[in-house]
Amino acid sequence: MNKLHISVFLIMALLLLKAYAQEKKYIIHTIGFYNLENLFDTINDPNTFDEYSPIMEIKTNKSEVFSKKITNMAKVIADMGSQFTQHGPSLLGVAEIENVMVLETLVNQPELVDKDFGIIHFNSPDVRGIDVALLYQKKLFTPTHSSRHELKLFDVSNAKRDYTRDQLLVSGLLNNEQIHIIVNHWPSRRGGEDRSRYKRLAAAKLNKHIIDSLQSKNPNAKIVIMGDFNDDPCNDSFKNILKSKRHKKEVGFKGIYNPFENFFKRGLGTTAYRDKWSLFDQILITKPLLGNDYSSFRFYKAGIFNKDYIINQKGRYKGYPFRSFSNGRFTGGFSDHFPVYIYLIKEAR
Repeated sequence: MNKLHISVFLIMALLLLKAYAQEKKYIIHTIGFYNLENLFDTINDPNTFDEYSPIMEIKTNKSEVFSKKITNMAKVIADMGSQFTQHGPSLLGVAEIENVMVLETLVNQPELVDKDFGIIHFNSPDVRGIDVALLYQKKLFTPTHSSRHELKLFDVSNAKRDYTRDQLLVSGLLNNEQIHIIVNHWPSRRGGEDRSRYKRLAAAKLNKHIIDSLQSKNPNAKIVIMGDFNDDPCNDSFKNILKSKRHKKEVGFKGIYNPFENFFKRGLGTTAYRDKWSLFDQILITKPLLGNDYSSFRFYKAGIFNKDYIINQKGRYKGYPFRSFSNGRFTGGFSDHFPVYIYLIKEAR
């Protein structure tokens, strides 16, 4: 009996040793999105209405506020993806930024400067001067194309042009593998969800047009759609225009998977208002990023970055995102949105 036990033990040990020897190693990249909540400079731009930005409404110490705001944003970005990677997000879409200068200041903060972020940014026609942009680590991603796509909206009440954010398309090579990123900041719900719905439906249609154009050139294009959509995963813009799916098995050819719909169904969100959570910040992917063939990049998991330090710990808004600005003052906080992220992985060779 003892010999039998020893033989079984040796066989199991050999099997475990073999499994360990054959353990696969993976390349992991974090791709994220973060609404930076009014990351504006302290200089009045005569071509926009930036004087209504929160930092311009502060009476004194604007430069100190800007410096602290930048430091806070850098801390969060450096921390994103740290669970699995040591280099932070490889690609990060951002929204609510005023210009390229604030981004240059951001990426040169001590927490981020060693990551050597590149910036892709276009000025948009938004009346407040709010733009979107993409940050990318130069050693990990090589952009090959970038373009802005204008969303032309007209107010249904007076037919006047409603100037809003462009949609940003960036194509490039992530570890020599082609990937496309679309960064969004869709029109807000100002005036009410119902009255403003047509704007986000129009934004979704523009997004669909960009996706269709990419897929017409390559049906197996790996596309990542990210942003602050000002809509939840179950709204018409996603379900009826983009036709995004909650479950991987439902995603058909040229289809779109939304991993954040499951978070929403569980009652999770990225921003809160009047004790109601919304999941406006999302990252969606096309079918070629699904599956179990990890010889090229595949989706691994998604998450909402909501560590304790970016959450209000007390008071009326306990549990809400610890925002930067409130009632005309700087709170010392971060953003009124939690960032979101996904992990892409592939086998190391």
